[in-house]
Amino acid sequence: MRESALYGTYARQPLAFERGEGCWIETADGDRYLDFAAGIAVNSLGHAHPHLVAALTEQAGKLWHVSNVYEIPGQARLGERLAENSFADKVFFTNSGAEALECAIKTARRYHHVNGHPERYRVITFEGAFHGRTLATIAAGGQAKYLEGFGPKVEGFDQVPFDDTEALLKTIDPETAAILVEPIQGEGGVRPIPNASLRRLRELCDRHGLLLILDEVQSGVGRTGKLFAHEWAEITPDLMAVAKGIGGGFPLGACLATAEAAKGMTPGTHGTTFGGNPLAMAVGNAVLDVVLEDGFMESISKKGLLFKQSLAAVADEFPDIVEGVRGEGLMLGIKCRVQNLRLLEALRDQKMLVVPAGDNVLRLLPPLIITEDEIREAVKRIHDAAAAVRATEKADA
Repeated sequence: MRESALYGTYARQPLAFERGEGCWIETADGDRYLDFAAGIAVNSLGHAHPHLVAALTEQAGKLWHVSNVYEIPGQARLGERLAENSFADKVFFTNSGAEALECAIKTARRYHHVNGHPERYRVITFEGAFHGRTLATIAAGGQAKYLEGFGPKVEGFDQVPFDDTEALLKTIDPETAAILVEPIQGEGGVRPIPNASLRRLRELCDRHGLLLILDEVQSGVGRTGKLFAHEWAEITPDLMAVAKGIGGGFPLGACLATAEAAKGMTPGTHGTTFGGNPLAMAVGNAVLDVVLEDGFMESISKKGLLFKQSLAAVADEFPDIVEGVRGEGLMLGIKCRVQNLRLLEALRDQKMLVVPAGDNVLRLLPPLIITEDEIREAVKRIHDAAAAVRATEKADA
């Protein structure tokens, strides 16, 4: 057989899906899986949500692309709605989270440049972070496995240990422009930054004239029971990157900023060909129609509490398999005692999809429209998978 024409960059699971509805996804052979991966927190409203399908198909019959040379009414509407429901005054639309982070980094550097301090360009980040796959964002994340083989690391990023204020203070110098942090590290193992630590970061940025950049690509758009996870800490950033859930499965990202932080981003300083296209804007507005409905956030918190408590019971029954449960809302992680991929494979045998992460964790990222009955079904499958791993462990002993 001919070798695949695709790059060999993915260690793909031996599954291909043809259709989905809500929290369920099917192969061409009709095998149904309970989807707690959601495209890695992307399918925020599940598969084939009727409101999103209607918005996309209606727009597809009108206009797909015009470029940012012209006014795009959907951009104005989505930008205004994001600003009205967040700290932001300004929004720049992108196609992905990495592009949103690139925009945030450029905006922070440009801010200091127009303020007469071009020497202030360095960004402090935290070990275990993941900010994307571009040359700048792998440098921001600082993980060796993503940097290897791609030449010199892009200059301007300083990593400090996770939630280490003392190390952070020692790293701030006259060249520091900003601090970049995920309120909850996703790929890093569903590790929340404590609310008190987020408040401390805000205070440090104010004291030293730095911009606070939040990466809410995975934790934003209702995932934790607030529209954005930093709201739990009752702080506001200067810049924020969002993506994934904002498009409900359609490629869409955004950089949100205060007017002050964005003042250097004048015509010609930044741009995108596809970002903010009419199709993406139609879907993004449709996502907000649902997510901003009265009671929607409260339902996420309620379901997240049920899920977390139920998982804690599984951890109590299988302490040899599950070390603990972490996270907020419907962004939860199982910290494994066995190799996390063993539990992932056992869950796949139970017809349930999850996502691996760092720190030997499995991420549980169901669509936000998950029902309590579907959560109970997921917990049953996790229980049965843990039992299967335990039996295999004993057989191998």
